[in-house]
Amino acid sequence: MAKKVRRKLEEEEAAAFEFPVFDEVAFMNKEFELTGALALAGGYAVLVGALSWAMTIAGLSWYVVLPLGIFLVALAPFVIRRLRVKSSIYTKGDWAGLIALVFFAWLALWFVLLNLSPGAV
Repeated sequence: MAKKVRRKLEEEEAAAFEFPVFDEVAFMNKEFELTGALALAGGYAVLVGALSWAMTIAGLSWYVVLPLGIFLVALAPFVIRRLRVKSSIYTKGDWAGLIALVFFAWLALWFVLLNLSPGAV
């Protein structure tokens, strides 16, 4: 008799699970929103990279330019929040990806522009 009770409980547990309904429209809307935010973050990184390059070429030491660039990268989420209305739907992972994009794009652009400049330090 104990075996029958066990089987009945297992069958109820197996039948109770259902996959949640996948909302394709909400998923696509979030992905399009994140695409716009990525474009905005990339443009912001280009601006910060060009600013860092210009300050370095103007004669400022990298001791000044590097902390200022890091500060401007840290401001990126606040800028994106101001410019994107639906930024409240972003998860922590979305924000981490945007910040990483801005940081590495800024650093790469700054270094590339310095290497291409004829009067670079």
